Amino acid sequence: MTDCAVPLRTGPLGRQLQASAVNTALSTPTTTPAGQAPTHCDVLVVGGGVNGVGIARDLAGRGQRVLLCERDDLASHTSGSSTKLIHGGLRYLEYYEFAMVRKSLIERERLLRGAPHIMSPLRFVMPHNPSMRPTWMIRAGLFLYDHLARREVLPGSTAIDLRGSPIGAPLKKSFTKGFVYSDGWVDDARLVVLNAVDAVQRGATVLTRCACVDARREAGTWRVTLRHEDGRTQELSARALVNAAGPWAAQFLADHAHVPQHKALRLVKGSHIVVRKMFDHDHAYLFQNPDKRIIFAIPFLGDFTLIGTTDVEHRDIGTPAHIDDSEINYLCEQASRYFERPVKPADVVWSYAGVRPLLEDGKGNAAAVTRDYFLDLDTRQAPLLTVWGGKLTAFRKLAEEVVDLLAPAIGLKQPAWTENAFLPGGDLNAWIGAAERPDTDFERFVLALVARYPKLAPPLLRRLARGYGARVNLVLGSAEQNADLGAEVAPGLFEAELKYLHQHEWARCADDVLWRRSKLGLFLTAAQREAVAAWCTAHWGLMGTPAPANGEAAAWS
Repeated sequence: MTDCAVPLRTGPLGRQLQASAVNTALSTPTTTPAGQAPTHCDVLVVGGGVNGVGIARDLAGRGQRVLLCERDDLASHTSGSSTKLIHGGLRYLEYYEFAMVRKSLIERERLLRGAPHIMSPLRFVMPHNPSMRPTWMIRAGLFLYDHLARREVLPGSTAIDLRGSPIGAPLKKSFTKGFVYSDGWVDDARLVVLNAVDAVQRGATVLTRCACVDARREAGTWRVTLRHEDGRTQELSARALVNAAGPWAAQFLADHAHVPQHKALRLVKGSHIVVRKMFDHDHAYLFQNPDKRIIFAIPFLGDFTLIGTTDVEHRDIGTPAHIDDSEINYLCEQASRYFERPVKPADVVWSYAGVRPLLEDGKGNAAAVTRDYFLDLDTRQAPLLTVWGGKLTAFRKLAEEVVDLLAPAIGLKQPAWTENAFLPGGDLNAWIGAAERPDTDFERFVLALVARYPKLAPPLLRRLARGYGARVNLVLGSAEQNADLGAEVAPGLFEAELKYLHQHEWARCADDVLWRRSKLGLFLTAAQREAVAAWCTAHWGLMGTPAPANGEAAAWS
């Protein structure tokens, strides 16, 4: 078996090099006990969202000694609260964000190829509403979307007759025409975790539930104090500091790095709801709203439909983001304008919210604020680089640009490397042979996995394949039947997976397992979630309540 975390190579020698590098990496636990953390590093990265882990991964791959600290869990805030799309951002063309959209479209296919287990192509249906944008505008926008960047995996856009089509069946009969275009789906939280795994396999240290509480420049270096969850503090020196704290970037500079603020963020809350599935086909929907905004309705985990997002100003970064009743009503009302079967607040089985750190550009409408980013490098003393803004799809390119910008200040000579690199678990070649397309490659991988483990349930194997890709044998090992995986702590969740997540993916409580590294919490009753929390507490020695982070879940039997 080979795993990712190594650049794409072809030919027998390339496969041997991949296997050697990966087998070594797979044998190494990714988590670091706090007492074993280094006291000096080249670069300290603050923030365990997608930008922070992407930067740590890129730096580590260029030979830098990197330490990343995250005060909570990986992907526990903005990066794990997205609409779960790898996309260019069709609606941003309306605001003339051509460069940003093009950059994201280029990244879209790169990411799909590098992580076919946690990402997949997705077709979107836009029902035409004559009272909204005119047909010529939609056609022009889709033409640009198809041609701003080269496409090798995703098909182009087309018009569609919704009458008599399975795609039109869930919609109100007044919608007779529409357009179909391509983007991608991603498991956002696993995207973050796998970047962190790759960073550690390349030599980085990642500390979760560890806050940077003080950082001061002294004699050309950073003197840093870290505080762990249990209250212990740790002193650290770093040659450079990267502030990737997302919505807390300005607060970190003012309160902890003692650096005057000279940029402002526009904090916008985006909320989502999950309901029982509204349709049986595999396409998603883009709905235009009278307020000129859009919402998505996306197939989610087989049994559900994900609907979002909102754009609501978030004034106080110290207040956790939660969806409110007005947002639930808004999403239900807008979706019900299109679906034949109305969506009601009582249908919501889960909801979540996150705060997006957007660049302040003076626009009154939160939906119109740019999703681009700005990199601010201060080299007056010890280097400090702050990331302002960002977009999930652009994380790899952002990280590459951060390291390229920082390189002269820290004497870094190694070139960029992530453009054609797999994420951990993404290299399926040892299971399926030569790669073809991300979506068909994944299905071939599932078939190979079922053939390798014939006595394990196919639905379980598909879920594990989607989560872990080529790393799945770190969970399954030589298991021949369910009993070989240890106790079944909750339906479909065995001790072998829990132990893997704790040792290799920083899982410390039930929420980490049920709502970030998986979404199993959606399929379990309250009692079953409590059972997982009790197991985690008994085996890991930490408190763990089964309430989903950044969201609310309905319990059912």
